[in-house]
Amino acid sequence: MKEGIHPNYQECKVTCACGNTFTTKSNAPEMRVDICSECHPFFTGQQKFANRGGRVEKFKNKYNL
Repeated sequence: MKEGIHPNYQECKVTCACGNTFTTKSNAPEMRVDICSECHPFFTGQQKFANRGGRVEKFKNKYNL
């Protein structure tokens, strides 16, 4: 790799809107995110499954077939 053209890869403090903080590696020294693994419905078990069907089911429902 060439010297002097790559950004500095450093520890990054990530802060979520829910108040959770953790550290990772990034080019930025600090990040703010809206949602993290502590408050995301998929990871907390509060995810709602909606069986919406595929294209054929949507077509049949639309034209009452």
